[in-house]
Amino acid sequence: MLLVKKVNEVRIKIGHKVYRYGRINYLPKKYAGKEVIILTQEESSELKRLRIIKKICEYILNSHNGRRMFNIVSRTWNPVSGCYHDCKYCWARKYALQKLRHTKRYSKGFIPRLNMEEFKVKFNEGLVFVTDMGDLFGSWVKKSWILKVINYTKKFPNTLFLYLTKNPRKYHEFIEEFPENAILGATIETNDDNLYLKHFISKAPLPSDRYRAMAELDWKYKFIAIEPILDFNLKTFVKWIREIDPFMVYVGYDNYNNKLPEPPMGKTAKLINELSSFTLVIKKTIRPAWNEGMLKYLPGDKELTHKL
Repeated sequence: MLLVKKVNEVRIKIGHKVYRYGRINYLPKKYAGKEVIILTQEESSELKRLRIIKKICEYILNSHNGRRMFNIVSRTWNPVSGCYHDCKYCWARKYALQKLRHTKRYSKGFIPRLNMEEFKVKFNEGLVFVTDMGDLFGSWVKKSWILKVINYTKKFPNTLFLYLTKNPRKYHEFIEEFPENAILGATIETNDDNLYLKHFISKAPLPSDRYRAMAELDWKYKFIAIEPILDFNLKTFVKWIREIDPFMVYVGYDNYNNKLPEPPMGKTAKLINELSSFTLVIKKTIRPAWNEGMLKYLPGDKELTHKL
């Protein structure tokens, strides 16, 4: 239902029929003689959501940051750094312990710390990836640190802040604190907990726990990173993502030659196709699995091996 005002007359338009409603005197004079659309609170909220998603899509289309972990971001910000997940494929830990080992921030290793100097940084629009050198929502991070970060972002309502964690259950503790320009993301590399445990991928909560936490999360802007992608069950993985209902999913293979248990590229293509039917999918590094060319040497039914 739309309320349309011209001077003092208000009309209610339902379908193709227009009904006179009377007069309305509380609108500012600057609207006199103009058509005014009055939205319900729910409609206004949805309009804001669509505007934010539109801005994100514009950043994606205009981005040239191909070497970033997420090429949609305009910059990264690390008010908290360090992590105890000890992920097998973690580039940040290696970078901190090698190239950055002599810096004050990482001189004692990749241990979590609050970086006070980061709270002097100013933001002017853009899409900011918060804490790419750690996990802000790791179980070890102090509540006061997280609140300090969230409250600081409230000073920049025109900037979008992208959070990414492997412990999304902790989002629930701060759901009332996040401003609407927060994008809450989680990394879910696979739906196969057994695969995750067998290959000692990480000490983080298992993928199934992350899935449940994100599916139960009541937030408008949810994001899922399937990077680095690990082998999966197509039907189950698609079901997970559909239930989480993210507005965007990021898919990519490992970039650092970690020899992970990867799916064949054809299988990943099917996943991307399925996900694209209900959400925006951004493709990062899509390539054949590192061991894909070796499948033909495996014993057994060659046709079955090829299908796998």
